[in-house]
Amino acid sequence: MSLRISNGRTIAKWVIIGILAILFLVFFLKVAIWENIYYNEKEGSARAIALDFEEDLVEVPPSDTEVSEYTVAPDRPRYLSIERLEINKARILPMGINEKGELSTPNNIFDVGWYYNSSKPGKGGTLLIDGHNGGPHVQGVFKALPSLSEGDIIVIERGDGTIFKYSVVENISVPLSEANDYMGVAIRTPLNGKESVTLISCSGEWSQAQRTYLSRQFVRAILVN
Repeated sequence: MSLRISNGRTIAKWVIIGILAILFLVFFLKVAIWENIYYNEKEGSARAIALDFEEDLVEVPPSDTEVSEYTVAPDRPRYLSIERLEINKARILPMGINEKGELSTPNNIFDVGWYYNSSKPGKGGTLLIDGHNGGPHVQGVFKALPSLSEGDIIVIERGDGTIFKYSVVENISVPLSEANDYMGVAIRTPLNGKESVTLISCSGEWSQAQRTYLSRQFVRAILVN
């Protein structure tokens, strides 16, 4: 008959390992519970921080060469400028709808996106243009969009060099829960018979639970030239 007698040192070693494992688990649970309580308390507050941006967001402005060499078809929007916001020739990239059915936004936070199923400049309809208000560390092209006032000018340069100027007639912040419904308004001109452009960006405070900002900013402007 062969029976193995446990070594006292071996037992002590496993007891110590077990105690350390329990302490680590308790610490982990404590941190997880604390973070959950913290973010619930700070939800939508001024201290809420955007922690879950897309991993591929680019926070470096395109070089002067990249901007000057950017080309599009003659009838498509190429650059967007807003003197009031110190935006000078932001590249306008054609964008579609993502897998979630949402309007896509450029990866670079200094570019803007033109929804290619909306109107083109000079065609009499409404252009939809969106852009980021920022990334994890840097403010984006449309960070100051809420500060635009009635009468401010938005300039769009077409691929053939033609310049179109639009005057702001409305700047509104819409709660996230109502933003999808407001898109039906944003796609239409605010003045019958007038070509227009609608700029869209996130605004308000960050929601860690929803992983997005709690409002959407809509700026509507009509063609003046």
